[in-house]
Amino acid sequence: MISTAIRVARVGSAAELAAAVLMMAGFPAIMVAALIPSVPAFAAATAVTYLADHYLHRQGSYLINRLSKVRAGLSIRFLIRQLLLILLLARLDLSNNLIFYGATACFIAFYGLQAPHGALVTLIRNRRRLPVATRNVDLASRIRIPDAPPMGLLNRSAEKMLHLDLAAVVGVVVAAAMDSTLPGFIGIGVTIALGSLYVLALMPYVSKRKIPPTADEVLAKVDDWLRDYKPETVLYFSGSKDSAYQVNMWLETMEQLVSRPLIILRERVILQNLAPTTVPVICVPGGVHLMNMDLSTVRVALYAANVGKNIHLLRVPTMKHVFIGHGDSDKLASVNPFSKAYDEVWVAGRAGRDRYAIADVGVRDEDIVEVGRPQLAPIQTRQGAADGPRGGAADGRCPTVLYAPTWEGWDGDPGNTSLMLAGENIVQTLLKADPPVRVLYKPHPFTGTVLAKAGAAHQKVTALIEAAAAERATDPRFQADAAAQATAKAELARIEARLAALAGNGGEKGDEAEATRDGVVDVAKYEEIARLRGEWNDAYWRSFPVWEHRVVTGAEPRLYDCFNVSDAMVSDISSVVSDFIASGKPYAVTDSAELGVEEFKRQNTAVRAATILSNRATELGELLDAVRDPAADPLAEDRVELKQYLLGPDEPASIEQFNTAVANLAIKAEARNVGQESRPAASTAEATTKA
Repeated sequence: MISTAIRVARVGSAAELAAAVLMMAGFPAIMVAALIPSVPAFAAATAVTYLADHYLHRQGSYLINRLSKVRAGLSIRFLIRQLLLILLLARLDLSNNLIFYGATACFIAFYGLQAPHGALVTLIRNRRRLPVATRNVDLASRIRIPDAPPMGLLNRSAEKMLHLDLAAVVGVVVAAAMDSTLPGFIGIGVTIALGSLYVLALMPYVSKRKIPPTADEVLAKVDDWLRDYKPETVLYFSGSKDSAYQVNMWLETMEQLVSRPLIILRERVILQNLAPTTVPVICVPGGVHLMNMDLSTVRVALYAANVGKNIHLLRVPTMKHVFIGHGDSDKLASVNPFSKAYDEVWVAGRAGRDRYAIADVGVRDEDIVEVGRPQLAPIQTRQGAADGPRGGAADGRCPTVLYAPTWEGWDGDPGNTSLMLAGENIVQTLLKADPPVRVLYKPHPFTGTVLAKAGAAHQKVTALIEAAAAERATDPRFQADAAAQATAKAELARIEARLAALAGNGGEKGDEAEATRDGVVDVAKYEEIARLRGEWNDAYWRSFPVWEHRVVTGAEPRLYDCFNVSDAMVSDISSVVSDFIASGKPYAVTDSAELGVEEFKRQNTAVRAATILSNRATELGELLDAVRDPAADPLAEDRVELKQYLLGPDEPASIEQFNTAVANLAIKAEARNVGQESRPAASTAEATTKA
């Protein structure tokens, strides 16, 4: 029942739901207390609403955002409390008392301060909002961008300002209870003084000395930087906050380009969620600003997603445009008809080329280039993983099986993911396997965002694994090396402390403008962080027993790290399967839509070397047999062939293939531009000859 209420109210937890109920019940309680009148009851109910309101704001509650849509926004809630306090004074026969007039005048004056406060905050934010935001672009030497105001002044400013009424409210309530005006006027004085000081503190930041340059000046300096840097290859991306992973997966590849790379983003929220990189990044929200930007040296533009805003760069004829996507799978997104808008489409292997041919969506075969998947370089093969900290059947009898289902998809089709129809069966079968296996469960980060049923299935699977882990910890067959784990945990603590120190040394920038000014990466620090993250991953897997079942969520450890410590995987139709094939290890895919084995394999190339599971998951024994006896694995040779078909040859390395493709396309772009430049001269010469 509580979970249903949480879902309906769109709150994140039972505590958040309780705070919401208390806040909404608190206001009627305040009114009743004012009418009775009862000062203690009024004080208690008021305190509850203050605390609940503050908690919901701190949690970023969806409910708080919705209240403003029904005329119960932040300012209204504070105003209601103040009016009810005036009502309390009237019901206490204090309407002719000085405290009544003082409280009324205070709240009117306090609301009079809201206008200049709100205007100043808005003005400061608007003037400091540059037309572009950058990382790894040296603008500090080209343009003056003043320091941001202290974040304490601007962050949650409306809430902070309104809460200054607390001194007056407390003082007036105490005055009513004590029948003395002194506490009330002290509180009133404190509220008016603090509100005035808040407004005065903001005023210096609207002076000319504290205001960044105009949009035109900033854009001109960005163009100056572009002319000096001369970018040659651009990674272009537009999307929502949740799609940031689609551009993040290409950052390391961009860092390894031979040509000069640049990343162009269209949404500020993507920049905020962009992983650290050494590549220059320019976020240009305005389409007109982007179209006027000097990108004359760019010859190749790479697109990781098919979105409407791509047209703002696709219109530039001096560069060649390439769709590289954000995964390689048999989903319909991998053969989007929009792809024919690009000069070329780059796929991992022959399978990608064949998909377009079969789909017949207008992408010509000669425009498809096979470049492999550079992102898969960290994935270790069965032999390579065995040399790692926890690769292979580490204890000789307890292999690791990764369950990595995809999410339910935007259309909510139950056949998209195995989680809802087969998840419990898969996990229960693995947990009951004899000889035993270890289960790692890493759900898709979007799980449950569209269908509540998927979220509920995730919770059930999580509960099963956690219960099995607790039971296994008491099983005498499984012994833990407490000393080794303690050492690993100490290493984790040391590494995390160092990572926190490195992040702290960089400091959080005051605002986007300041981050743009100072956002040039410290390469030495960046490299140290990368090394520490590798050490963290190693220590993480050693910090608990090799046989312990585990639910792995969050950004760390990464999916590929889970690949490397697993001996097999169970998943669904998604790029996860294609990526895992790079390891050469056994895998199973669930036919959640119940197409049948032959039809399922016909429609989905990536499952041709997989153990196909029904929703009952009774076929898992075949996968486990292949894990326990690799020599008798009937699909081993099929996986080798499929790997090359899907991902291309191992040699040359994928990053070399990628760089070659970039260089070849840049030559085509340059040839086109030279041809265009020579046409006017040729036309002039021809006209002269005829004359």
